[in-house]
Amino acid sequence: MPPDLIPTPLSKADQERLAQSGIDLAMRNRCGSYLQMDQDIVHSECSQEGIEVLTYKKAMEKYDWMKDYAWKVVSPDKDEITKYVAAQKDPKGYVILAHKGSSNILPIQACLYLGRQQIQHVHNIIIAEEGAELHIISGCTSGAHVGKGGAHYGISEFYVKKNAKISFTMIHNWTEDIEVFPRSASVVEENGVFLSNYVCMQPVKKVQMYPTATLKGENSVARFSSIVIASPTSYMDLGSRAILEGKGASAELITRAITKGGTIISRGHILGKTAGTRGHLECKGLILQDGRIYAIPEIEGNVVGTELSHEAAVGKLAKEEIEYLMSRGLDEDEATATIIRGFLDVKISGLPEALQKQIDASIDVAEKSGF
Repeated sequence: MPPDLIPTPLSKADQERLAQSGIDLAMRNRCGSYLQMDQDIVHSECSQEGIEVLTYKKAMEKYDWMKDYAWKVVSPDKDEITKYVAAQKDPKGYVILAHKGSSNILPIQACLYLGRQQIQHVHNIIIAEEGAELHIISGCTSGAHVGKGGAHYGISEFYVKKNAKISFTMIHNWTEDIEVFPRSASVVEENGVFLSNYVCMQPVKKVQMYPTATLKGENSVARFSSIVIASPTSYMDLGSRAILEGKGASAELITRAITKGGTIISRGHILGKTAGTRGHLECKGLILQDGRIYAIPEIEGNVVGTELSHEAAVGKLAKEEIEYLMSRGLDEDEATATIIRGFLDVKISGLPEALQKQIDASIDVAEKSGF
């Protein structure tokens, strides 16, 4: 496909920032794309049979039943962020719909770019109907208005139907003057699988998010994986929550957090409401420079027969590990980078190879910049 398949007025530097967020304007190894710059929707399409990538407005016009999914798992009254987005007369954002039995081998990419405006707001709905499989990479970045400040408000609602699967990988590549407020929730039905991956390796002023998955169906599964680095000026209040309602439902919440002087609050909550459910929560933090990591794991069981566990640890680089690698021929910087790379190397079970490679690429970029 030609390199200018999705034309934009972005500079080469900003296009590179998109690439670091997992977005390929040439659509290589992508089956669909959504691109929104500030509040302007530049591109929305999908070539995969059975899967649609629509603007929020078009989806509401095309399908009368779509209103039954809007604001159903995220309440418009949740907080000031949701109230702001719900009040917009011309809502922006995307709807990705995988019809019954459809699947995409190549992922769909969704790009949200904040450039000129002070606030970008979106409302996204993602639905995988019965037996469908849907893979998405969401790249969020900012560019031209570095130094002016700005905020991103993102509402995302996920619906995983019976025997369906959604993997959603969100890569943030903001700048140190941007505040980000994602609000997302998902409902997973019988034998459904929801994989949510979050990567933020570059400076950002503030991130505040606490996505929730409600596992309603029997043998439903949710896995949240987060890999984050906080620069000295960053404040990151992150976490995830799983509510186990269906018999045999299971959840895993995994976080790897590094501070280079900033603050990270890593929250996690698993609620076992039904017998025969299982959940595990794990947070590991590494302090490279004086900063703060708060690990707040919560497990809550309401019935006999739910099995929940958690593990949290915060520490520093082990001097003996660095010395060992130096004895094997690496210099101190190389040894340090090798240990950090291993710490961040989280392989996510069930994730398509293309998305795992994109996560690895984000770690590569952070490694080249000295973590």
